[in-house]
Amino acid sequence: MLLNCYQNELLEAGCDEAGRGCLAGPVFAAAVILPSDFVPGELTDSKKLTHLQRTKLRLIIEKEAIAWAVAAVDNIEIDQINILNASFLAMHRAVEQLKITPQYLSIDGNRFKTYPNIPHSCIVKGDGKYLNIAAASILAKTHRDEYMERISADYPHYQWHQNKGYPTVVHRIAALEYGLSPFHRKTFSVTQPQLELFSENEG
Repeated sequence: MLLNCYQNELLEAGCDEAGRGCLAGPVFAAAVILPSDFVPGELTDSKKLTHLQRTKLRLIIEKEAIAWAVAAVDNIEIDQINILNASFLAMHRAVEQLKITPQYLSIDGNRFKTYPNIPHSCIVKGDGKYLNIAAASILAKTHRDEYMERISADYPHYQWHQNKGYPTVVHRIAALEYGLSPFHRKTFSVTQPQLELFSENEG
């Protein structure tokens, strides 16, 4: 069973990102402050849930959270500052947009660039341990999926409505055949072997 948050002394926001391993589109991040009496239901790591479960949970989270925000860093910025820094920046932007300023941040993963004046902890696989991070993972993923489905209409051959910009075989072949779209990350090679390490269902 997931705990509500990492610590209980300070008002905490859970943070997570989605789309780090994609060939195209922005990286999205979310920050969520949950009430202490939040009822989790099916809430867990977004990668373990179906699209329908994530969609239902998004509505619950957005309704019941004390505060939540979603932000993005686009492919042009990703190419300028690299994907790791872009992930940190997206999380910073999400925290900035919260209507209530948190006193503590719990971050999914093992690295983070300190947000000004707010202490944090990095938690490996935190989206499977703490509800506020799991909630952030769901908001980041569902908002990003929605964005990729929307822009897919103008670039149907990449099939972003299905792969959401991840390096599937179909997506790679289309990128090689049709070239890169304005939404592709130019610093991500279509044929780069390391991309095999990223799962299509990754955050």
